Amino acid sequence: MMWGKIDGWASMVRLRLKELLREKKISMGKLSRMSDVSYSTVARICNDERYSPTLIVLERIAKALGVRVTDLFEEE
Repeated sequence: MMWGKIDGWASMVRLRLKELLREKKISMGKLSRMSDVSYSTVARICNDERYSPTLIVLERIAKALGVRVTDLFEEE
């Protein structure tokens, strides 16, 4: 399993995460609490296209949202 940063994919994660949050009517704050990921990290994923989250963070977020990690990535 890869534990490093996922460079180059951050903007796709950001775009899909915002979409999932809107669909599920979940705020960044609520996702932070549900996933045990700091609010600042959730906000950076959503707002900072240069930020590359770790796989561990993506796994926590996916689990909290009830989706697979691959669902966080925008489909081509």
